[in-house]
Amino acid sequence: MPFKIVRNDITKMHTEAIVNTANDRPTVGTGCDYAVYTTAGFEELLAYRKEKIGFVKEGDAFVTPGFRLPAKYIIHAVSPLYVDGRHKEEELLRSCYRKSLALAVEYGIRSIAFPLISTGGFGYPKEEGMRIAVDEIHAFLLNSDMQIYLVVFDEKATEMGRNLYPDLEAYIDLNYVRERHEEEYGDLGEVILHADREASFAVGMPFPAMAAIDREEELLYDEAAIEEMERKLAERMEHMSDTFPQYLLYLIEQKGMENAEVYKRAIVDRKVFSKIKNNPDYHPQKLTALCLCIGAKLNMDESRDLLARAGYALSPCDKTDIIFSYFIENEIYDMIELDIQLEEHGLPCIIT
Repeated sequence: MPFKIVRNDITKMHTEAIVNTANDRPTVGTGCDYAVYTTAGFEELLAYRKEKIGFVKEGDAFVTPGFRLPAKYIIHAVSPLYVDGRHKEEELLRSCYRKSLALAVEYGIRSIAFPLISTGGFGYPKEEGMRIAVDEIHAFLLNSDMQIYLVVFDEKATEMGRNLYPDLEAYIDLNYVRERHEEEYGDLGEVILHADREASFAVGMPFPAMAAIDREEELLYDEAAIEEMERKLAERMEHMSDTFPQYLLYLIEQKGMENAEVYKRAIVDRKVFSKIKNNPDYHPQKLTALCLCIGAKLNMDESRDLLARAGYALSPCDKTDIIFSYFIENEIYDMIELDIQLEEHGLPCIIT
């Protein structure tokens, strides 16, 4: 696989080159820049930059030795500071990837690791930065042969990956194994009913009595809650015949979100989203539909309803669907982390 997203510390990557997010002047910034200098040999690398490189404008790149890093070379991409998206930030960020890859070719480099350039201390929105990185790497690989890693590493992402992994494994086991059990041995309804009976006896209360209490609790809605439920039901009935694009746009509006916010978080191409927006009968691919569920921050009911309008369902026999279900149920609307989890479970990735 010539392109892979990994969760790692870029200074530990055993590639021929790594890319660093550099400043235009010979000063050391925070985040990736500081980590690279510290691991490579702070004084050595900084002296080399001052003596041999000097000032380099935003969007350009330059090469230094790797010094004490596992990598032979460091390609320093002078990263744009994100202001508001209207100060040539995208153009400069794309240039960082292109010029870094051009230098890699010039130096005969066969493997390279990129961070998500500019998305740390430089402030570039992570999902948009990912989309640009993927665009430029894919375009490069159409005509070149190089092993490219995109390294996602920050304390929040790493902690989240470490924390959700055991829960995700348990979730996959529960859903995937249960479905296989039903296929082989029939409905689990009787098993669950038996378990409920066992639980009721364990607390010293007959099963029917527990069921009666549950029914009483279900009736304890106040009038405001009932009115809200009726309003939502009526609203849903109004959109009962909506197609996938119509219902998606309705949900986005209901959540007070912008279209661009949704497709960027979903890491769905803007042209694809434009087709969905402008064609009420557009039929998206299932993975696109799933990504848009993440992008629009839909809950499980909304996701199932939206997918059904394109003729899709979340299958307990499909591990990709189960992983999407886990992220939606737990309100983890992070496509980058989701893609890493797909890769770690041996499933086809979406972003790469």
